[in-house]
Amino acid sequence: MTVKPIRTEEDYQAALRRLELIFDAPINSEDGDEAEVLSLLIENYENQYFPIEAPDPIEAIKIRMEELNLKQKDLVGIIGGKSRVSETLNRKKKLTVDMIRELEKKLHISASVLVGSYALAK
Repeated sequence: MTVKPIRTEEDYQAALRRLELIFDAPINSEDGDEAEVLSLLIENYENQYFPIEAPDPIEAIKIRMEELNLKQKDLVGIIGGKSRVSETLNRKKKLTVDMIRELEKKLHISASVLVGSYALAK
């Protein structure tokens, strides 16, 4: 096993190619250990150079709605009335603490994602 830090794009591509070759290696084998170490190195490199930003709260709600095959009308009672749902999803009204609590319970979206950088209504 020859593992080295990933410092460049070339190192990264080589590590990906190697991991692809040994990905299904048995756990606790030499190749399995190498795959585990490479996975950690690749993850570290990707977090440093290709960070994935969390979606803004409204996008997170829309993504979750799509995943659950929900329409705006399905949020009535969670966010508020029909007009409040529309105003919130169109960014005309801000999320309140009560809305965030309900969305967290009903849609299973973390409150930390819903709070994000989005200012709460008072």
